[in-house]
Amino acid sequence: MQAVSKKIKTLDQLESIVRQLQDGGSRAVLTNGCFDLLHAGHVRYLRKARACGDALIVAVNSDASVRRLKGAGRPIVRQEDRCEVLAALECVDHVTVFDDDTPLDVVKRLRPAVLAKGGDWQLDQIVGRKEVEEAGGRVMAIEFEKGYSTTSIVRRIVEASQAYEPN
Repeated sequence: MQAVSKKIKTLDQLESIVRQLQDGGSRAVLTNGCFDLLHAGHVRYLRKARACGDALIVAVNSDASVRRLKGAGRPIVRQEDRCEVLAALECVDHVTVFDDDTPLDVVKRLRPAVLAKGGDWQLDQIVGRKEVEEAGGRVMAIEFEKGYSTTSIVRRIVEASQAYEPN
């Protein structure tokens, strides 16, 4: 558990970590999202993102941010737990939480070498693209895992619970 908790950082801590990586010639990859109900599509995506650089940083939307973006019933899993699960993944080097609706402030502060989002995002729609490219970095839309979505999982759970008849 201690190794997992050491991966969860503040944005101030990550600024220093990213500068150290850059000074050593390494490339930080940044991605972001809600990561509510982590599923195989998320894991595959995160592995692909990690392969784009030397360290993967995952910026997680706070509970308040998820509620604003997804609605009153979300998140299903609170931010501390989402961070812990993400930090437990071998491909994830660092995790942080942000409270804004977009990760623009995180992108501006960290200035990653690579900014990654799922392939369901068009490059011109990726928040922070301009800032990363102006700093000489790359922006990537990583192939989207079809058939995986938290919303569809929630829908299946609700349908199953309505059909459930206890013995």
